[in-house]
Amino acid sequence: MGTPTTPEAPARPIARVLPLLTPAHLDRDFDYLVPPELDEIAQPGVRVRVRFAGRLVDGYLLARLTHSEHVGKLVKLERVVSAERVLTPEILRLATAIAARYAGTRADVLRLAIPPRHARTENGGTKKTAAADPTPDESSAGETTASPSRAIADPKLAQQDVLGADPGGAPVRIENRSVPDDSSGAEESADLRTAASSDSEPLRQNVPGHAADSPPTRIAENHSVPDDSVGYPETFDAAQATARGSAGGEFRDTNGENDSLASVTDRPEIDDEHRAPDEPDDGAPADVALDDASDDAVPNPLPDRASEMAEPSFDTAPWERYVHGGAFLAALGQGKGVRAAWQAMPGEDWARRLAELAATVVAAGRSAILMVPDQRDLARVLAECVRLVGDSAVGLTAGLGPAARYRRWLAVLRGSARVVVGTRSAVFAPAANLGLIAIWDDGDDTYAEPRAPYPHAREVSMLRVHETGAAFVAAGFARTAEIQAVVDSGWAHDLVADRSVLRKAAPRISAPGDSDIALERDPVARAVRIPAVAFAAARAALKEGAAVLVQVPRRGYVPALACAKCRTPARCRHCNGPLALPEGTGDRAEAHSPSCRWCGITETAFRCPACASRALRAVVIGAARTAEELGRAFPGVPIRGSGGGTVLDTVEPGPQVIVSTVGAEPVVRGGYGVALLLDGWALLSRADLRAAEDALRRWMSAAALVRPHGQVVVMAEPSLPTVQALVRWDPLGHARAEVDARAEVGFPPAVRLAAVDGATDAIDELLSAADLPADVEVLGPVPLPATARKPFAGDSPAEVERMLLRVPRRSGAALSRALTAAQAVRSTHRSDAPLRVQIDPIDIG
Repeated sequence: MGTPTTPEAPARPIARVLPLLTPAHLDRDFDYLVPPELDEIAQPGVRVRVRFAGRLVDGYLLARLTHSEHVGKLVKLERVVSAERVLTPEILRLATAIAARYAGTRADVLRLAIPPRHARTENGGTKKTAAADPTPDESSAGETTASPSRAIADPKLAQQDVLGADPGGAPVRIENRSVPDDSSGAEESADLRTAASSDSEPLRQNVPGHAADSPPTRIAENHSVPDDSVGYPETFDAAQATARGSAGGEFRDTNGENDSLASVTDRPEIDDEHRAPDEPDDGAPADVALDDASDDAVPNPLPDRASEMAEPSFDTAPWERYVHGGAFLAALGQGKGVRAAWQAMPGEDWARRLAELAATVVAAGRSAILMVPDQRDLARVLAECVRLVGDSAVGLTAGLGPAARYRRWLAVLRGSARVVVGTRSAVFAPAANLGLIAIWDDGDDTYAEPRAPYPHAREVSMLRVHETGAAFVAAGFARTAEIQAVVDSGWAHDLVADRSVLRKAAPRISAPGDSDIALERDPVARAVRIPAVAFAAARAALKEGAAVLVQVPRRGYVPALACAKCRTPARCRHCNGPLALPEGTGDRAEAHSPSCRWCGITETAFRCPACASRALRAVVIGAARTAEELGRAFPGVPIRGSGGGTVLDTVEPGPQVIVSTVGAEPVVRGGYGVALLLDGWALLSRADLRAAEDALRRWMSAAALVRPHGQVVVMAEPSLPTVQALVRWDPLGHARAEVDARAEVGFPPAVRLAAVDGATDAIDELLSAADLPADVEVLGPVPLPATARKPFAGDSPAEVERMLLRVPRRSGAALSRALTAAQAVRSTHRSDAPLRVQIDPIDIG
């Protein structure tokens, strides 16, 4: 009987792993031994299971090394979950940059970026292999310790096989210290669960941080990315963002001087005017360097097939209507990293235009990511992309099931899908040889991630194109102040139509009582909800056989009531919730008692707490009541509703009235004849920094559905700047005024703002541990805004407060580093008081 042969020892026996741990001070890399039987599949980018503080936790393998600086005993990798290299070097660099930008942890970002594994889908429907099969979680009573490695932005190590690292660096000695078992407490056991979170994961506490040295309280400053300069004039040169991706999606090392895959700082300023278009950017960090020993394991899904592909098969005439539109399309086809803020004209088939941009990029042999706010827009854009590029287009959204979502995500990773259409999570799609990221209607609040570290898809997009050299398009009918700021800086450029072309495409827009003659004709035009001019326009459109759109800010019947005498809002005596008349009560609504919208209790004997009056009045009329009133005004005309649970995507042409809530307006072939935008004051009077910007965005989205010779009537004060911007169809002028106004009072995007939410003691503990920049301005504390989510689930303290920290944009990176370090210190103290840190939140208060 022969002697059994032992497996040969791995050439690189050390695996550098990033465990997916929640505590902020554990956001660091750890070294593990690679067993010989796992040597072949334990490659950078795969999912692994490692023993940490006696528990099995998930993680990602970042690098294979020849040696470790840790002088003690190393723990072996427990298993490789899958041989699929799901973490690409570009996504890891992006996750590091986002964690630095938003004072978060890489683990939190990677939970957002990479969907949970679906084994059967990954293996093509076959059973899992024994070598890569994840088994149920196990616990060990004994303590095992992994070696904390250098932080990812530290200097070079020799002979590495690493995601985004150069194998030629010199070793660095660091002080070896043991890592305390911070995860052994019962209160933190849930934080060390091994399953990756999905899009339906509940909101978690934000405990971010980046540790660079062995002591858990020391933080690596080099983890920051100069994101404050992206698109802002004080520190950013537009020439910096040149194309850095190699052709064909192959990962390359540009100069061998940056060995860390997350080293995205310290880039030299490079002038594009002195470099040929195809000349490599020698000042860029090492892109995704894998040494020769592992090049054959790196997927190369997108070879450079530009010469084999035909020109885009669509009519480019619609782009010629925009100033420099043809040149922009040509630059995309040449693979240039052009950046534009595209203002679509009224009536524009924007979904088709976005698909044409993607098709142009695909024809050049690259990939494209198109982001839209919701599922309805996704289906529309995806259908257009399929018409142009066929099966190369896939849709990614959280609404898909686990198997379908993971299957499509793998198609992107493996290169069979070259156009990704999705919601906010699509910005992390691992598209190889990325050529374009386009975002439609970036002002929609669904682009703000509700989970730690709370990044915004628009900012993530700009960070990603800045690092990859891909093209960028921010598109919409309106424009946000953030996009206008990057246009003002020169980082992006306007892609707009000439005013003469715009006038031919835009409907006629007016506000009741906007002139003395109009007030003479109808003295109560500004006082009534639907003035005579609006009724006349609707009747004329219906007589012509056209559809009429009526936009209402609120759904329901009468969603808000107030005292008829003193106008004090009517509140429930039991829970202090708002009182409303129930929906669908029809003509007998006045005979029904109001009920609470929170607890549902009927208020049969209301008495105003301020003046003791029993009379109530409607504060705002909902969509259901509006449809009921219009049904009486236009007998025999079909009245259809769109909003809430019954959103209509499209309706057939014909005389009908569509009553829609904001954002749920259906599309009519040929356009609406008239659009009535009701209750403008309800949108403009919201206590929100972005109230005017959001109102204009919603109005323009509805007005763009009206045919060119149609009419739009907005029921709002005609003298307001926002109303005037709509009447003139001037989103650029409104955005410039918004940027100037925010700069004057010190609000984003003119400054960097951090919101710290939690109980008073938790906020004080964080701020006492933070080494804030010298020019920081502390505002608050104030009560948490009513529209903001609470920083934790379950029982909350008696009062949740918010503290605002404001710094100039040049100090934004320093503020994020300070908050990251403070959260790491706080987590080492095992502080369990809930706390949330958000950078530039959408709900400021």
